[in-house]
Amino acid sequence: MKFALLFLRLLPPEISHSIALNFLNFLYQLNLLGFLFSYNDYGESLDFKGLTFKNRLGIAAGLDKNGDFIDCLGALGFGFIEVGTVTPIAQSGNSKPRVFRFPSQGAIVNRLGFNNKGVDYLVEKIKLRSFKGVLGVNIGANKTSEGQKRIDDYIECFLKVIPYADYVTVNISSPNTPNLRKLHLEENFLPLFEALHLARMERKYTNPIFIKLSPDENEETISVILTAVKKFDFDGVITSNTTVNKENLIFSGQHNLSGGLSGKPLYAKSNNLLKIAHAHDPQMFKIGVGGVDSKETFDMKLDLGASLVQVYTSFIYQGPSIVKKLLK
Repeated sequence: MKFALLFLRLLPPEISHSIALNFLNFLYQLNLLGFLFSYNDYGESLDFKGLTFKNRLGIAAGLDKNGDFIDCLGALGFGFIEVGTVTPIAQSGNSKPRVFRFPSQGAIVNRLGFNNKGVDYLVEKIKLRSFKGVLGVNIGANKTSEGQKRIDDYIECFLKVIPYADYVTVNISSPNTPNLRKLHLEENFLPLFEALHLARMERKYTNPIFIKLSPDENEETISVILTAVKKFDFDGVITSNTTVNKENLIFSGQHNLSGGLSGKPLYAKSNNLLKIAHAHDPQMFKIGVGGVDSKETFDMKLDLGASLVQVYTSFIYQGPSIVKKLLK
């Protein structure tokens, strides 16, 4: 397994990502995943709003954007999987290269830009899944959408995925879609939140809706959003998305390295956001993500108030063994 991971690091990031996931899917089709990556259901389960998470560890959005690998990822033992971010219309994302690895620092910088095959493709994939665990869908807006059209994009995705999603995450915090983070401003997020609330009421969607937050906003802005989350009867927050702040990242030769930073250098910032959310409302449901790569960092998220934890970068670097490492 270590040899395979080392080999994949020699390839361009997006190519290695595709090869790794397709190989996992190949092993799944041959019924070999259980043999190679034995999993004995470590961890405690959690019940929330009628959903049963068999354990508290999940895959964050971004790893499987289009729902192509739900079953093989589920077979690795994750308690839940979040797919997306998905947009109404398929889009190619930003120009390449757009993913940069820093293995020695356990970090990745990406400026993918919501590359995905569109919500209709994702829905068809979800319909075919065998995975019986909790499945969340992360929704966003197309790059060219602005103003009311951007709100309409979220509503379109929401209405199309809710017949099949165990929960929905509203992504207002990606740094790689122009002006998306302006949805953290009250005059922008209030119309979106109201539209989502009304759509939820009309369709009688009782499963959770989570808001994914940026770690780069100040405490005052976050407090206003958290108040609105409660006002519009959403069910919790995900803390956090990637950061544009790279002061904790050591790099050279790429001085214009734009995009979102994930992995170890995000750990402190994401924890700080989790602390703010927990202090604002200890009862609010929180999913912690950012820099989790060990049992210690996993447990710390829970100690700081998270009910669930997600991984992304550590799964890319450590592979399927991360599940057993965090939950054993």
